[in-house]
Amino acid sequence: MADKILGGRYRVQDKIGIGGMATVYRGSDEVLGRTVAIKMMLPQYATDESFAARFKQEAQAAAALQSPYIVGIFDWGKADDSYYIVMEYLRGTDLKSGIKKHGALDARKVAQIASQICSALTVAHQHDIIHRDIKPQNIMVQPDGNIKVMDFGIARAKNSHLTTDNSVLGTAHYVSPEQTQGKDLGPTSDIYSLGVVMYEAATGKVPFDGEDAISVALKQVKEEPVAPSKLNPKIDPTFEAIILKCMAKNPRDRFQTANELRVALTDFLAGRAVSFEGATTMMPAAPTRNMKIAGPGSTAQMAPIKTGENKRGGGKIPADTNANFGSKKPKWSTKKKAIVGGIIGVVALAILIPLIVLLIDSKAVINVVTMNKDEAVQAIQNTNYFEVGDIKESFSDKVEENKVMSQDPAAGMLRGRGTRINLEVSKGKNPGDSVVVPDLKNMTSDAALKALDAVGLKAVIGDPVADDSVEAGKVAQQNPAAGSNATKGDTVTINLSKGKDSVEVPDVTGYTSSSATKTLEDAGFAVAIGASQPSDTVAEGCVITYNPQGSQPKGTKITLTISSGTSVKDVPNVVGKSEADARALLENAGFSVSVTRSPSASVAAGYVISYSPTGRQSTSTVITINVSTGANGMRQNGSLLNSTLGNTGSGRIQAINANDAPGRIRIINANGAPGRIRTVDTHFRRVVLYPLSYRRIIN
Repeated sequence: MADKILGGRYRVQDKIGIGGMATVYRGSDEVLGRTVAIKMMLPQYATDESFAARFKQEAQAAAALQSPYIVGIFDWGKADDSYYIVMEYLRGTDLKSGIKKHGALDARKVAQIASQICSALTVAHQHDIIHRDIKPQNIMVQPDGNIKVMDFGIARAKNSHLTTDNSVLGTAHYVSPEQTQGKDLGPTSDIYSLGVVMYEAATGKVPFDGEDAISVALKQVKEEPVAPSKLNPKIDPTFEAIILKCMAKNPRDRFQTANELRVALTDFLAGRAVSFEGATTMMPAAPTRNMKIAGPGSTAQMAPIKTGENKRGGGKIPADTNANFGSKKPKWSTKKKAIVGGIIGVVALAILIPLIVLLIDSKAVINVVTMNKDEAVQAIQNTNYFEVGDIKESFSDKVEENKVMSQDPAAGMLRGRGTRINLEVSKGKNPGDSVVVPDLKNMTSDAALKALDAVGLKAVIGDPVADDSVEAGKVAQQNPAAGSNATKGDTVTINLSKGKDSVEVPDVTGYTSSSATKTLEDAGFAVAIGASQPSDTVAEGCVITYNPQGSQPKGTKITLTISSGTSVKDVPNVVGKSEADARALLENAGFSVSVTRSPSASVAAGYVISYSPTGRQSTSTVITINVSTGANGMRQNGSLLNSTLGNTGSGRIQAINANDAPGRIRIINANGAPGRIRTVDTHFRRVVLYPLSYRRIIN
């Protein structure tokens, strides 16, 4: 994917993230010269026509959102059967990572972040776009402390006519109750999710958790969250009330717009009274007062709590924040008051007497937290006063396995003889839902991602590796290994093959056969010796050439062609040699021989008249020798001169016709005039002709 150009202008660079729906790359806008983020949707989503149509409409809608707190969408398009979004490249870290690293954040900082998120949501809601996936992972905190809301690209416009489903796109920990039930969504759904984000950021924990997404979603619908101040006592009651109002189960009980919530957060940060417009909120707890135990007919006296005043936070809480405010108190008669007072007095005595007895015969509960389970049981039994109660085992990321995490009653509490002390013992870290890692070898990257997603695992693409047995571009290695156990949500690193480990074949031209073999084998290649060839430039026994050359996978067989020595030699002079001797002499010199034959008056039959070519020739050259058939067969005006000039007597020629009958020689000069024989030299076997009148010479 690296260096690929999308839309004719966006160059894909390195991968910076991968999720369930898309892979994100850092990229460069070649036209404007700026760094961008490119989100490439996974191919399996692009094949869904309804998704593709919705993607186009929603990308265009998200691009129209202009806010300093929304990540900018620059462009979108389609490439390689998938869709991509080009967006603003952000530097910083997401809010989820910040919470994991630092734990609970300062409440004022959380309120500032939430106020900026509200500004982003206000813009989106004004365009009838519901985000549907507000969560800390989608809140990018930049180096200057400001935030950017991401992933409006998967939001669905309220007026979208392309889909009728209300499928849950958000994460279970942050979705609103109506979202889990598939109901119509409005701005208040995003406000609920933002309330969960504020809850987690201020306490360090999500309000609802469970073994799986379904159990968490059910809690979103049915259970009330633990008050944030129970987890973090530093949380201001006013801010706590804002969070809980956002998380109301009924959308009508929440802030109705993101801007309304932003105003409330701004008032809180400024120290002004926060208006909740009639919503039910939690009142801050009243300070503890000394209480007098009255006798029959009287009541316990407590200092009244003033409505509209927040003693802990300094801000004002409207009178209607209490569910009972707004209703008139009934007027009781004196008689009724006396009756009720008597009843309360009796109840108070009934409670007080056992308390007095308990104080007389009670002991402080021993502390067994951090003990091993067996040690704790033994310690309780050794008191001969307390008894071992129920022992519950739970997972813990902080407490070592088999150690006591908590006890009930708590250490130091006064309890009577026989009190049962219940223990909660750690089972160690929560393994989550265990899955078996699938075998990804020889899969394409897309197939591997699908296989991992099917079992709830994530993927990270590592560096490519050389592998002789795996085709380039397919999975060669994985970690954890196939068949091992992992927890849902774990990450599997996959390394794609870049093919065989190819290296450059060393140049061994001119090396001796043994030296070339060692050099190639040391480089990881196999060696074979091919046919020898003559060479005029390479010494005998050395490498003329080798094949294949260039970059080759290790283990490739390299074939050597070895020189058999020089191929140019002097052609032996074979004139006058017998045919057999001439052939042997030439072949021993390395030449091939071809034979032609012709009559000769000067060379005896069977002997070489001439040869061609002569001089220095390549041994691949064929040498042609011309062998004499003797004087027999020489034609002169139709007659055959069958006898050779030899010892027939000086100056004598014997002429014989073809039929061996005596014949005659007709001597004609070169110009056609009659000629004569001057002499016949038997030593040189030469005939000299002189002009003379026409004669016949008959033996």
